[in-house]
Amino acid sequence: MTEIKTETVAGEKPTGWLNTLVDYGPLLVFLGVYKFYQPPEDSTFGEIAAVIYGTIAFMVAAVAALAFSKWKFGKVSPMLILSTTLIVSFGGLTIWLRDERFIQFKPTAIYLLFGAVLFIGWLRGRAWLQVLLEAAFEGVTQEGWLKLSRNWGFFFLFLAVLNELLVRTMSFESWLWAKIWVFLPLTFLFTFSQIPMLLKHGLSLEDKNDVVEDEPPTA
Repeated sequence: MTEIKTETVAGEKPTGWLNTLVDYGPLLVFLGVYKFYQPPEDSTFGEIAAVIYGTIAFMVAAVAALAFSKWKFGKVSPMLILSTTLIVSFGGLTIWLRDERFIQFKPTAIYLLFGAVLFIGWLRGRAWLQVLLEAAFEGVTQEGWLKLSRNWGFFFLFLAVLNELLVRTMSFESWLWAKIWVFLPLTFLFTFSQIPMLLKHGLSLEDKNDVVEDEPPTA
């Protein structure tokens, strides 16, 4: 009886708010630590120190989120593993070279990589998003998965361009807040926009909430 209960908990399906917490929790930690150590505007050295402290916290929180996902759901998505790897890699470069541009380029790298993989897969007739999401949406046809992969591919490429534009036109702190107030709403709006197309390609009405809960990470 105990074994059955344990297996059920380990295989628990991620809920929407838990997915969002795993994806955006590390970013919120970054923001909190950065604001705590943020110096006066005329202190260049203090600004770098705040970025470094925030980056360290970001890296630790990202690894903790990955471990939490493994403990809570019994698995870690390939996209989360890749995202965490890039966070640690670019975060390490930020700390080593004392340059916040590396942590700002991290989202661009993720968006470009995900977008290229999905778009190339679509051109070759392969719905890589179906593999990455582990066929979470039962009943969706192959054509539906191909369209979803194509659309997410274009969306990721759009986010890459948007991130680079905001990096060049905003202060570092404003860019951090944009991750919450710009990228997160855009992602939810785009995800909801895909539901009508998926319903035409086999998604059941009961499963439409899963589209939002199982969206690819964009933090």
